[in-house]
Amino acid sequence: MDEASIVALVRAGEKDAFAEIVAHYQAPIIRYLYRMTGDYAMAQDLAQDTFVQAYKGILKSHSELSLKAWLYRIATNNALQVFRRKRIMSFVPFSRAAKTDLLKLDTKDSPDDIGENMVIKETLLKIPQEQRICILLHFVEGFKYREIAEIMKISDDAVRMRVARGSREFRRLYSQEEVG
Repeated sequence: MDEASIVALVRAGEKDAFAEIVAHYQAPIIRYLYRMTGDYAMAQDLAQDTFVQAYKGILKSHSELSLKAWLYRIATNNALQVFRRKRIMSFVPFSRAAKTDLLKLDTKDSPDDIGENMVIKETLLKIPQEQRICILLHFVEGFKYREIAEIMKISDDAVRMRVARGSREFRRLYSQEEVG
């Protein structure tokens, strides 16, 4: 996908061109938002808001932008806005039924793999939000520290610190889950 060409088409009034952007980024954005919020329905709603804002932003903007980083910045800001609005500081673990539905189980997954995935997801949700965002963007979504710094509007050093602290906290919490 040549993002610059697609963005140019969208700016020229080709509404269908934006569908390519959505098709390419929708699933990764929803996964990222789900990992941030722990709520699949909320992740879908936030992703929809992200793409609506991105479409409007592309029409207003005339700068060359890193589309992927820009979409993740919008998604992150949308999630943070929901957290601020609701003053959500911690998350309640999912019910057993919701966990099963959201895993999108593969018939090849063993029960051990499914249980391990749930422990990882629950452990991630216990990490402080700012650290969790940086960890997800770096380790799961593959962003470099510099790109995360742009998305989060913080320094590269702050990203490194959040990733390091979040990784330590994840290991600590994860080892507690394994023992318990």
